[in-house]
Amino acid sequence: MTRADPNQVTPSILYLDGIEVSFDGYRALRGLSLTLDKGELRAIIGPNGAGKTTMMDIVTGKTRPDRGTALFAGSVDLTKLDESEIAELGIGRKFQKPTVFESQSVADNVLLALSGPRGPWSALFGLRSRVDVDRIDAVLAKVRLLEMRDSLAGALSHGQKQWLEIAMLLAQNPKLLLVDEPVAGMTDAETETTAALLREINAEHTIVVVEHDMDFVRMLGCRVTCLHEGAVLAEGALDAVSADPRVIEVYLGR
Repeated sequence: MTRADPNQVTPSILYLDGIEVSFDGYRALRGLSLTLDKGELRAIIGPNGAGKTTMMDIVTGKTRPDRGTALFAGSVDLTKLDESEIAELGIGRKFQKPTVFESQSVADNVLLALSGPRGPWSALFGLRSRVDVDRIDAVLAKVRLLEMRDSLAGALSHGQKQWLEIAMLLAQNPKLLLVDEPVAGMTDAETETTAALLREINAEHTIVVVEHDMDFVRMLGCRVTCLHEGAVLAEGALDAVSADPRVIEVYLGR
């Protein structure tokens, strides 16, 4: 595991400083600096092209920065690791569109995601009896899907598929969850349930939520960071950020 210089050790679970990334001359991140405390729930907002996805790509190892510091859990240098190594550290990412195994049951989807030395398909077809069923059911109960455990994942509603993918992440015991627009396409009831679910999960996991739905962000009741043109424009409580004239001009409108 690659660790940063001792002078760069930080108590934060995630520390980004001066991150810059360019793609064919386009500067996607322009000195992005962000600190996330362990146990925090943080919402990231901002207009399209603000750098939200690129930021998550940096944290998960999909993209390497041109310059800047990215530390995890105090001293681990994320810029020196690949995606699989970063996932093994305990960073999980949920993309906007849910990707579940629709031809498998809800419970088997969680089984496939369980952390451990076994391969996923051998776990499903050869080692099912060794798996802690109680653990699977506990995760499904947390995401409100226990009663659907034997149903095919393909039969779930859009919102339920989002919850199942969150369950699959939780099965891997992540230290940090990156969740991209979790309520896109959800009903109002599903949106409210998702907010409550993330607040509950936050009791045991640090979470970053990228979202455009301001009503949902308000339901989360957390600190908000607004990005614009690849850097932090404003940060703080939602009411304060929403009242910032710069945020109104570039994102919320007048």
